[in-house]
Parts: sequence; structure tokens; C-alpha cells
Amino acid sequence: MATPPPPAGTTTSPPRADTEAPKTARFKGLSRLFALIRNTWRALTSMGTALVLLFLLALAAIPGALLPQRNLNAAKVDEYLALHPVLGPLLDRLQAFDVFASFWFTAIYVLLCISLIGCLTPRTLEHLRNLGATPVAAPRNLARLPKHAAAQLAGDPDELGAELAGRLRGWRRTTRSQDGTVEISAEKGYLREFGNLAFHFALLGLLASVAAGRLFGYEGNVMVIADGGPGFCSASPAAFDSFRAGTTVDGTGLHPICIRVHDFQANYLDSGLATAYIAHIDYQAGDDLSTDHWRPYLLEVNHPLRVGGVRAYLQGHGYAPTFTVTFPDGQTRTQTVQFRPDNPLTLLSSGAMRFDPPAGTYPDPGERRKHQIGIQGLFAPTEELDNKLLSSAFPALHDPAVAIDVYRGDTGLDTGRPQGLFTLDSRLIHQGRMTKVARSNLKAGETIRLDDGTLVRFDGAVPFVNIQVSHDPADVWVLVFAMTMMAGLVVSLAVRRRRIWIRIAPEQTPPGHSSPPPGGQVGTVNVELGGLARTDNSGWGDEFERLTTRLLAGLDTGKEV
Repeated sequence: MATPPPPAGTTTSPPRADTEAPKTARFKGLSRLFALIRNTWRALTSMGTALVLLFLLALAAIPGALLPQRNLNAAKVDEYLALHPVLGPLLDRLQAFDVFASFWFTAIYVLLCISLIGCLTPRTLEHLRNLGATPVAAPRNLARLPKHAAAQLAGDPDELGAELAGRLRGWRRTTRSQDGTVEISAEKGYLREFGNLAFHFALLGLLASVAAGRLFGYEGNVMVIADGGPGFCSASPAAFDSFRAGTTVDGTGLHPICIRVHDFQANYLDSGLATAYIAHIDYQAGDDLSTDHWRPYLLEVNHPLRVGGVRAYLQGHGYAPTFTVTFPDGQTRTQTVQFRPDNPLTLLSSGAMRFDPPAGTYPDPGERRKHQIGIQGLFAPTEELDNKLLSSAFPALHDPAVAIDVYRGDTGLDTGRPQGLFTLDSRLIHQGRMTKVARSNLKAGETIRLDDGTLVRFDGAVPFVNIQVSHDPADVWVLVFAMTMMAGLVVSLAVRRRRIWIRIAPEQTPPGHSSPPPGGQVGTVNVELGGLARTDNSGWGDEFERLTTRLLAGLDTGKEV
């Protein structure tokens, strides 16, 4: 049957399903997105998530302790990569040699901070509300509480209530009266939650302080030759042998400090183990730089020099051999260069030197470049020979000796290409641009003559010290927050949450009796005490008994129930 047309003069509205459906779909999509964000935020800011993130942060720090880190010892990282050609590059791509600056460690770090903030904010607000609230009213049946006691006392309920409330010193308490019955509600242990919050806020502050140190701090290491060495000034990153700058540090705002080392002393056991390092230094900082005034200081391990927010640490030492090269025309070049200690117990060290002929010895630059001298080898502070194989018997400078290879040719001094401090450029050796011309073991004062008449003399060695210069603007805050964490932890473990209620009601005369029941007397009141441990029950039984005894001591007791 056909649908009749609408009456004349009426209008029909178009169907709305086509227009309302997209709006409903968009609304549902936004609702789902909002729900997803809300649920994600709730999960992230839960205490369980914070604990998991804290565990992951500790777990993520393990590779930083097991693997060499590039910012601490780049040479060890290069050595690890050379020894593990397959695993090494994979770990490097995962930033396993820069753990504490890696994206994954930073992500865990940031998520932990956000989680802690989300956890602590509502807990702090709740704690503040609890501080202003009165203890809760007594339950209807105190006998059902874990701890309960009752007694009959002679006296007026109001007077007894005031007396008992006065004996609850140190408890937050409130007194309620209704129909002749007096109820006292008391609670203590609010400091426990405060200690817990202080611990977690201090943890958050500690994380923020460490992050600030990474952002605004810097750290540099430099080897300074003792016994008249040139010293160094920390005005530029170029003055350091290695330098690690914070994210916001560009190297132009370093705190200038100059250090020179007069002498160095090391004490050793018979086994060669060092017991003490002592360096007598002079330093300049602040106005001393303009007046050229030097201040003496005794630099020791764990006793750094602190100047203007900068700390200079004595970390270790080694030896810097001195060689003199006399060229065929009689001109000489002398260098004292640090060798790297390869054996920390005996200080057997390896290193290299490069000598450029003096001006006028070889007028032609090409010829001069062919007669540069390179020295590479081992240094032993106390010589020990196995046939001709040099080793060191003791770390002190008793009988210095070297085992060296002497090269002649282009040592790379004119190329501008960076080279290692402790080795010659193997690329130049392989290309034949630098050839070995002699090998020898030398003691202090001994000389080797090359085929062209050039003399190479080993003059001895002097000690050098490794100094680390650090600037961390948040180091004081790290100490403050660490101490606050310990204090908060002690408070949260030592303080216990306890609640106690006291109900004082007058003795009731049973219906149909003209006098109180047997044992009762006119003016007798019933006292009920109930206790509840808010945290742990450890020791609460004995504590409740002692509290009951103290509260009822000296009162006119009718009978115990």
C-alpha cells in the first residue's frame, strides 16, 4: 500500500540520522581518548608504578657499572670495541657505553619523576586534611576491637573524662558528651606519614638535583707534571685531556683556576700497593689571577681543593720520561711527556714522543719532514729484565729504564690530523712514511746513536698526577636531600599509628530495681577502652596494656571487668 501524501500546508523535516551519526561517533572517539588518557595517568601515578620504575632505574644502571663508559674512559671503550667486533657495535648503538646519558635511561628517569609527583600530590593533600581533622568517633561496640579493656570507677563521668584526657599527652584527642556518656577519641603517629612523604619528596629532589648537575655541571681530567712542570689553567675545555660538559655548558663560562704541582709523594707497601698520595701544589683563583698570587695547598686523595664551586681531586699518578734528541748539526730537542700506566701495581707504562728538527737543520721542509723522530715504547720505574724483555718490579722510581723503538720520517706533526697521546700513528708506519731505525733498552743517562749520527738520550723521569676538576652546582642539594631521605626513612619506620577510644558511662540501675546491681554503688561509672593499630601490630599488645595501666593508675577503682 502506498503512503498517502502529507496534508496541504504541512512541512516535513529531513531525516537527522545522517547528521547525528558523525557527531555521535566523534563524541564516542573523544570519550575513549579521554578515558585512555585518564587511565594511563592513573596507572602512571600509582605507587606500584613508581616502585616498578625505581626498580627499572636500578636495573638500567647495571650496564653503567659493568661496561666502560665513554665519558669516564674513552680508551677502555675503544679497547672493548676492538676486542668484541660483533657485540661491541651493537652495544654502542644501544648507548650501553653512555648509559646515564642514553635515551632509555632518561625516559625511565623522567617517568619516575612524573610518577612520584602524581603519587605524592594527592597524598600530601590528604595528609594536610588529616592534620586539621578531629579523631573519628568511637565505634558502637568497643569490645570488638583487637585490644579492649574495661573497669568500674567511682566518680563523675565529666571529671573522669577530663582526667583521662589530660593523661593522654602526645595524643591528638577530642572529647564528646551525650546523655551523660563521655567519649574520648585519641590518635597519634601522624609524624609517620610526614616522614614517609619527606622521604619520597627528598627522593624526588635528589633525582632533580642529579639531573641539574648533569645539565649545568662539567668535569675534566688533566695530567699535570710535577717537579717544575708547566701546570695548567681550567679556563677552556682545550686545557683538559678529557672533558665532559653538561647539556647547557658550552665551555665559555668555566670557572678559571690554575694549578702547578711542586712535588708528589706516594707511599707503598712491600707488595707495591699504594697507601697514600700527597701532592704539594700552588693554585690561583679569582683575584689571584690578576695579581699573580699563588696559594699553597696540600692535595690528597679524598681531600679535594674547593674554590668557587669547583673541586679539584687527586685521582692517581704515573711517570713522564724525559728524552733529549741531538740532531747531526748539534742542535737538541728535549721533551717530557706522560706515559700511560698499563700495570696499576708496578706502573709499567707505555707512551710515545714526536720530535721536529730545529729550524735550520734541514732548510727544505720536505727534507725536514723526512727526518722527524718518533719514539714509542715502555717505561719501568724499577727495572726488571727477563732476558731483554723489560718489566717493572716496583711502582716507586728506584731504577728507571725504558725499552723503545725509534722511528724516523713523517710523524704527522704537520698534517693537522689529531693523534693519540700514547701511540704513534700506525697509519703512517704502514704507509712507510715513518720507518723504524733502532730498538734499545736504556737506563737513565744512556744514549743510542742512529745511522745518520742523531743521538737519543734517556734523561730519567718525573712523576705526574692526574687531577679531576669538577663543577656541580647541585652537589649541596644532593647532600641535603640524601640526609632528608635518611631522616624521613627513620621517622617512617620508628613512628607507629595508634588509635584509642575511651567511653565513660554512668552505672545504670536495671529496670524493676531500686538500687544498683550487686557490686555496683552510687556514683560508679563504667569505663571501656578500645585500641587499634593503624599500621603494624608489632608490640601493640604490650603497649596497650601499659597505656591502660597508666591511664587508670591512682583512680578510685570499683572493680575490673
